[in-house]
Amino acid sequence: MNLAQQSQTAAHWSEREYDALFAPEAPKRLALVACPQDHPGSVVGFIIALCVSDNWEIENVVVDPSLRQYGTGALLLRELLSQAKQFGATSLLLEVRESNVAARVLYKKMGFSEEGRRPRYYRDPDEDAVLLRLAVTL
Repeated sequence: MNLAQQSQTAAHWSEREYDALFAPEAPKRLALVACPQDHPGSVVGFIIALCVSDNWEIENVVVDPSLRQYGTGALLLRELLSQAKQFGATSLLLEVRESNVAARVLYKKMGFSEEGRRPRYYRDPDEDAVLLRLAVTL
């Protein structure tokens, strides 16, 4: 939660919302956490995906703002894609703020393509969500 709060573009969920994501009765999710080798207890990034069908949905991606541009986001996405392949997913879906250019560039490099938009989906500030999809090939 602390790491997500440091990022303007991350979903800022409450502790209760995080707890609900991983409650025993919640839909299946996968969380991957990036920790530096020299400080294994500290978290520098994470990704959370909803895994209930063959279309996995990336719900949140966070990388420490001071450590961006070092490949952590790409590493997390590649590992998520690997896991999705192993579990038979056919696509990864996500929404990203229109203004989050750095993330959109990364997603494009990873092979995501734009599927549509959700006008004024985000609040504070109001902003469109860009819907992206990546086909998972075995």
